[in-house]
Amino acid sequence: MGSGFDLVIVGMGSAGMTAAEFATSLGLAVAVVERGRVGGDCLWTGCVPSKALLASAKAAHTIRHADAYGIGAGEPEIDLARVWRRVREVQRSIADTDDDPQRYREMGVELIEGVATLAGPAEVRVELTGGGTRTLAARFVLVCTGSRPAVPDVDGLVEAGFLTSEDLFELTSPPRSVVVIGGGPIAIEMAQAFARLGIDTTVLQQGPRILPRDEPALTAILEGRLRAEGVRLHLDARAVSVRVEGAAKVVTFERGPGGARDEVSAEEVLVATGRRPNVDGLGLEELGIEVTARGVAVDDRSRTAVRSVYAVGDVAGRHLFTHAAGHEAVRAVRDMFFPGRGTVEDLVPWCTFTDPELAHVGATSAEAEERHGTDTDVWRIDLAHNDRARADAATEGAIVVVTAKGRIVGAHVLAPAAGELVHELALAIREGMQLGDLAGLVHVYPTLATSVGALAAESAFEKAQRYRWLVRRR
Repeated sequence: MGSGFDLVIVGMGSAGMTAAEFATSLGLAVAVVERGRVGGDCLWTGCVPSKALLASAKAAHTIRHADAYGIGAGEPEIDLARVWRRVREVQRSIADTDDDPQRYREMGVELIEGVATLAGPAEVRVELTGGGTRTLAARFVLVCTGSRPAVPDVDGLVEAGFLTSEDLFELTSPPRSVVVIGGGPIAIEMAQAFARLGIDTTVLQQGPRILPRDEPALTAILEGRLRAEGVRLHLDARAVSVRVEGAAKVVTFERGPGGARDEVSAEEVLVATGRRPNVDGLGLEELGIEVTARGVAVDDRSRTAVRSVYAVGDVAGRHLFTHAAGHEAVRAVRDMFFPGRGTVEDLVPWCTFTDPELAHVGATSAEAEERHGTDTDVWRIDLAHNDRARADAATEGAIVVVTAKGRIVGAHVLAPAAGELVHELALAIREGMQLGDLAGLVHVYPTLATSVGALAAESAFEKAQRYRWLVRRR
């Protein structure tokens, strides 16, 4: 049969690395099978390179608008090739330290390079990268093979060639103009970064607004910001064909319900229309494990129909975020080897790292109204009323808190560092708190978080008004 392990992990991206580190800390015998590079999408094609690019873009934007801070503004000198080199340098620094394969080997993880197939409920067959095969026996198997960019069915797109997040950051000669197909987080983050770096940028979003899973009142503000920064944003625009004319790629798209056609050309096309789970060749369906277009079917403990096989992260299709993958991985290992249940947390905050950032946790106002009807209240405060935002010349944004029967069920923040700010509100939702409860927490001044305190105080004051008759008077 071959080597025996407590746990065999298939894929060493964010979920696999977290699971391996946790499992070895418990004294378990762990093997990981990885067919590519340790670090997965987050390090090589997702979070790390995109945020490094956004940082360079923000620096360029600040130089252009330094007059907002009483400093002379100017047009920055941008060397795109150098910017892209910096992105790869950031990736390499992480790959050589925290994500170094040797670090995991020193923990006791056996790292095997090759392509894995589940040959049985407790058996993984590996086609080794260097040739040959190896069969691994395991008490449990954890599948965390991630996802890859979905490619829309657009006539001529494949023939013309296109970029996705998988090859965007490998460029040595970045394009001077780009058409972005899509309107989700990757598309919008990259569109703003491109425009700030002097790349002529057009976005074709098939739906009526960008970031359709987020709070509409805040995405509308962000849309205005993108347009003001030079992004040509077309909503209700469906790409129908791509053709090559000389050095340009011409994208034909339909506008609105009438289907009127228009064209836009650029040096490159970036496809950012969602993700597909990496399930091909794993042998899951042969074992009776259901696989859908969204991913591997699992229960709330991350177990598949074969109880010795778990799936977490993007491949399981719950929440396609690095932080969710890590959480699911830890809970899955806990469920395998500890008594009781390791149920996965369903409340997952997320953030789109535009400038300002857009953070989200829980229900939007529309979702809350659909679930709770007239018991829903929506509280909003604009950053224009926040002293720290005024001092930082960053008053474009708002905080929206959604309550149902007084308890917080959703929170949405459009602000600098919104991804940092949203956690207080996420904890409040998890603990079933009322908005007024946050008024009892003293918020540091001057911070953007004082706006959360201000909303909470408004709720508390409103409640106090109902009890004015209890006030002791002279």
